[in-house]
Amino acid sequence: QVQLVESGGGLVQTGGSLRLSCVASGSIFSVDNMGWYRQTPGNQRELVASITTGGRSDYADSVKGRFTISRDNAKNTVSLQMNSLKPEDTAVYYCNAFVRASVNIMKLLEVWGQGTLVTVSS
Repeated sequence: QVQLVESGGGLVQTGGSLRLSCVASGSIFSVDNMGWYRQTPGNQRELVASITTGGRSDYADSVKGRFTISRDNAKNTVSLQMNSLKPEDTAVYYCNAFVRASVNIMKLLEVWGQGTLVTVSS
C-alpha cells in the first residue's frame, strides 16, 4: 500500500505565498513522475505542475513564473512553492505520483493524496 500525504495548505491574501509538501510512503521501490493538480467545485481536476525523476518540470500556463515544483528523490517528497497567489488559485490541491511498488513489478501505480485546500482572499 502506498500513501501520499500532503501538507501546507491554508488561507493567504492575494500576493502572498504558500508552500505545499507531499511525502510518499509505504511499499515503494521507486517513484517516477510526481506532480500537483488542483480542482474547484464543478470543474475537472487540472494539472498545475509536474516533475520527472531527473528534475525536468512542466507547468500550467496560468502558474508559470509564480509556482515552482521541486522534489527530493531520496525522501520521496515533492513540493510546490506558490508565490504571487491570486484568488483564482483557490482550489483543493492534490499530490500525484507514479510508483513502482517492487523490483518484481514493472507496472507503475498512480497514487493520489487526499487533497489540501488553498484559499486566496482578495
